[in-house]
Amino acid sequence: MDHSAHNKIVSFIWSIADDCLRDVYVRGKYRDVILPMFVLRRLDCLLEPSKEAVMEELKFQRDDAGFTDLDPEGLKEASGYVFYNTSPWTLKMLVDTAANNRQILEANFRAYLDGFSDNVKEIVEKFKLRSQVIHMAGKDVLLEVLEKFTSPWINLTHNEGRDPDGRKLPPLTNLGMGYVFEELIRKFNEENNEEAGEHFTPREVIDLMTHILFEPVKDHLPPVITVYDPACGSGGMLTEAQDFIIHPEGQIRATADVYLYGKEINDETYAICKSDMMIKGNNPENIRCGSTLAKDEFAGLRFDFMLSNPPYGKSWAGDQKYILDGKEVLDRRFQVPLKDFRGVEDTVAATPRSSDGQLLFLMEMVNKMKDLDKGPAGSRIASVHNGSSLFTGDAGGGESNIRRHIIENDYLEAIIQLPNNLFYNTGITTYIWVLSNKKPAHRCGKVQLIDASQMFRKLRKNLGAKNCEFAPEHVREITQLYLDMPHDGISKVFDNSDFGYFKVTIERPSRKAAQFTPERIAALRFAPAIGEVMEWAWEKWEMRFTRS
Repeated sequence: MDHSAHNKIVSFIWSIADDCLRDVYVRGKYRDVILPMFVLRRLDCLLEPSKEAVMEELKFQRDDAGFTDLDPEGLKEASGYVFYNTSPWTLKMLVDTAANNRQILEANFRAYLDGFSDNVKEIVEKFKLRSQVIHMAGKDVLLEVLEKFTSPWINLTHNEGRDPDGRKLPPLTNLGMGYVFEELIRKFNEENNEEAGEHFTPREVIDLMTHILFEPVKDHLPPVITVYDPACGSGGMLTEAQDFIIHPEGQIRATADVYLYGKEINDETYAICKSDMMIKGNNPENIRCGSTLAKDEFAGLRFDFMLSNPPYGKSWAGDQKYILDGKEVLDRRFQVPLKDFRGVEDTVAATPRSSDGQLLFLMEMVNKMKDLDKGPAGSRIASVHNGSSLFTGDAGGGESNIRRHIIENDYLEAIIQLPNNLFYNTGITTYIWVLSNKKPAHRCGKVQLIDASQMFRKLRKNLGAKNCEFAPEHVREITQLYLDMPHDGISKVFDNSDFGYFKVTIERPSRKAAQFTPERIAALRFAPAIGEVMEWAWEKWEMRFTRS
């Protein structure tokens, strides 16, 4: 999808908010309507061509076969997707048959929503779309919003179209859908003075992460590949990883089957991610909603590749009751075996301070690495962190235990320092950690540090805190530095042992001097801290002090 068409769609959808929702919603609430309606329209466009086939399948199951409960698999097969809609309505039909009676339009829209498969109904519920429909109908703007989203001047289908003047409207690919979605989220958050990058990571950063993850093993990829993100947000990292492997414009173009897994705590971004998975033909059941730290949703699974940008500087105090009982660790993901300086092994806590839980997400991914006896290629991880993960925590503390466990097991391949102001919501220094439990021979026992802080080009206009970006040549250069592993310039290679240390308490005899004289002891008689004791001693022995 070309850049101008992408901008046109974003501008058109952005204009719907001002044209239809002004005075009905406060500005900060526009997104509550626009984002779910955009998702809904995209799903509707995908289902339109197979509407007749789905209705025939529905008639067969109800009338001919006499099914008491509908067979979802038959309906999915008829729709061609992992979702379907059994109502007679499409959004265009709702607009074309709309009367002046708002109650009828609202009832028909509700029937349309009720016809969706359960996986779409969950998305509708997470977006709280039904309450928005009631509100829009009550304010007489529901039809106007539907007319805008079904306008012939905008093409949200995956097929090329034409506007009423005969001009071509390029298709909206699944990748283009992701770009439009993320741009809308960024604009809404920026408009509300919120953190514009809370839900997604800049594409060029994801591009670098996917190159680092896949390039070293591109000739040895397994036929079935699993990818996991424990803080998946709107799913950008997962879908970019998939596109990098199998997309026609990707770098590797493998024929492997790719399965995506993720978890997200925010209802809205979870709904966005799940709908994106459905649109792109992935299994939406592999995306879960809830806290990754509180519940090990994928306890029995191990993954080939993992990449994430977990929240940093964010408290995990709300999840503590699931992880800690006093000092006892309840969740095995967050404890590790370590030896003390005498060589005695003990299981210790791998839990950082409660004000910053980013390393817990890294431990979650380390816990999901494939055992080499079950997956000879092992697992590879790329995770974004700020400087806290590198420096905080004293020896023997949770952060130090995590770092020590990773380095002593020879998991850490490289740490790449990124430019400041590269992310939308923070200007602080960030780093990509690269981990693997199947290092190539030349990396064994080594850690590579790459300083890419000066590799960037300036943006013409700031996007939140973001004022720079990686150009494609920067991504290529950093990737090549990682692959070549030189020890000069901005790339340095160290032994694992260079990062290790023990904190040992050295005890020595107390060397204190005391001098007793009548004058000094007499002065203590009235010292407030020992006044009662001294008064008692004086009365009991009628103490008189002379030199001996």
